[in-house]
Amino acid sequence: MDLFSTLFEIIDMRSFSNLWYWIGLAVLWSSASHWAMGVPYDLLVRARRVGGQAERDFLDIVRINGNRILYIVDVSGLAILGLSCFIFTGLAMLGFFYGVEFAQAVFLLLFPVCIVMLINVRAARKLRAGDGTLEFTGKILNRCRIYTQIIGMVSILITSLWGMYQNFSIGVLG
Repeated sequence: MDLFSTLFEIIDMRSFSNLWYWIGLAVLWSSASHWAMGVPYDLLVRARRVGGQAERDFLDIVRINGNRILYIVDVSGLAILGLSCFIFTGLAMLGFFYGVEFAQAVFLLLFPVCIVMLINVRAARKLRAGDGTLEFTGKILNRCRIYTQIIGMVSILITSLWGMYQNFSIGVLG
C-alpha cells in the first residue's frame, strides 16, 4: 500500500466523523473558558480567597496581559483583521459553497474563537479605563469568562448539529 493511503486510512479526513475533531473541540472550549484574557480562572479564585501577594500577582498578570493584548491590537490590529477576514472568507467559501468538509470544520472551530478574542480586547480596554481593584477586575474577568462559555456552548451546539447533518447526508448519499 501507498504511504498516503495508509496515512489517510489511519487519520480520517472527514472531520465530523472523526473522534479527534470532537476531542479537539471540547479541549478548545474548555481551555478558552478557563483562560479569560490569558489569565487562568484559578488565579482569580485564589486572589479572592487568600488576598495579599496572590491578589497583587493576579492584578499584575491581568495588567500585563491586558497591556499586551492592547499593544498587539493597536500596532497590528488592522492587518490581523484583514488577514482573518481573508482566511475566514476563504474557509467559508470552500466549506459551505464548494462543500469541502475540512474547511467547514476549521471554520466552525476558529470563527467563534475570533469572537472570544474581540471580547478579550473589549475587556482589556475596560480594565485599562477602570480603577484596578480586585473587585472591578474580577467582575470584568468573570463577565468575560461567562460570555466565552456562552459562545462556546452555542458553538458546540451549531457544530454538532452541522456535523450530524453532514454525517447523515454523507451516510445517505454515500
